[in-house]
Amino acid sequence: MLVGVDISSRSPDRRPGAESARAAALAVSSGGEEAIPESPSAPPLLTAGTLSGIPTELSADASLVEFRELVVSAGAQVIAQVLQRRSRPDAATLIGQGKVAEIAAIAAANHADLVVFDHDLSPTQLRNLEAEMPCLVLDRTQLILDIFARHARTREGQLQVELAQLEYMLPRLTGRGKAMSQLGGGIGTRGPGETQLETDRRRIQRRLVHLRGELDSVRRIRRQQRQRRESVPVPTVALVGYTNAGKSTLFNRLTGAGVLASSRMFATLDPKLRALELPSRRRILLSDTVGFIRNLPHTLVTSFRATLEEVERAEVLLHVRDASSNYSDEQKSQVEKVLGELEVLDKPRIEVLNKIDLLQPEERAGLSTRGIVTVSAQTGEGISGLLAAIDEALVADPLIDADLIVPQSEGATLAAIEAGMIIHSRAFEGEVVHLSVRGPASLVGRIRQGLGNRE
Repeated sequence: MLVGVDISSRSPDRRPGAESARAAALAVSSGGEEAIPESPSAPPLLTAGTLSGIPTELSADASLVEFRELVVSAGAQVIAQVLQRRSRPDAATLIGQGKVAEIAAIAAANHADLVVFDHDLSPTQLRNLEAEMPCLVLDRTQLILDIFARHARTREGQLQVELAQLEYMLPRLTGRGKAMSQLGGGIGTRGPGETQLETDRRRIQRRLVHLRGELDSVRRIRRQQRQRRESVPVPTVALVGYTNAGKSTLFNRLTGAGVLASSRMFATLDPKLRALELPSRRRILLSDTVGFIRNLPHTLVTSFRATLEEVERAEVLLHVRDASSNYSDEQKSQVEKVLGELEVLDKPRIEVLNKIDLLQPEERAGLSTRGIVTVSAQTGEGISGLLAAIDEALVADPLIDADLIVPQSEGATLAAIEAGMIIHSRAFEGEVVHLSVRGPASLVGRIRQGLGNRE
């Protein structure tokens, strides 16, 4: 059972599509149960994110639709959902005692195994709610951590998820009887004694130290791999964006890597690196990274720092956005907040509006804005323009025009020029070849140094 929370005093959302999103959000998917009616005078804009330190402009109903997708991604079946609107949060239960009783009755009537809140709960609120509910209670952060745990495939990803889970769990030990058994904390009964709590705390602290040590080893290995890559000047370009924006599909389209591309949220957790040749013949490394989401738990941003180092080290960021989403601007804002936490907002960024194949022709016409590249990773439309934009954005090893005179006997040099540069013209004169080329400054410099030639 889903519980959305709208803590707001702002005016209603009047954007196109908001009403349809609102109607979809309040649908109930089980056996004829009706949704809890919402107050017609209640303001619908969600500010729950503000309470957790990350303001959001997503409407409460649209937020609940997105949250439903998260729950489905975790493998659950949604049987009912409600949306509680309040002018201020209740310190004890977040939603108020009356609404708690109402939700408990709906959960019992529908035989729900789990009540999930689209909001972070304090340890006290979580404990009080679990005491009133007939089943387990989870908040938004716990749900996202569970999804990450399900999707982590590499040892590094599993370490990072476990670290985030334990850091979130530590202040919530007291009274977490049945929930702790689900989260792997080792407490099997409600309200364990102080001795048991202290034992669990010490065990978790020891495990945290161990995990941080293992992740430090991962970082050292990554640093060594990066140093080897940087010994040969191959720039890295990183894909970033909201979860389910189509980053992995675009990654596959550009590189032919065949990585998992799923419509489920957070299908990609482990970073992928593949080589890519640009139209200029320059080679780059393209990195696919974990997707971001509204109110992404800070513990995850911290724990996934090793993975996100590829974003920090990248020369150019490709911010992939879902052009078909009614909330693309809000999603962009949330991604930029996370990029701000990573201190990479000053990096060159190319905005890539993906999924244009889902738009009508008149909608596509309105997307032609300077600095924005429109593509369809599914059909391949716009990919050549994206590659050209990446070429232009790379500044560390810029493209330059040069005239070279190469002896015909220098077969290796001629092969390097052929492989790494665009040849505008070629003329043979005696034993030498006159070439007019355009290529990376580093390669042109090495060729000139080897030949001892000047333009």
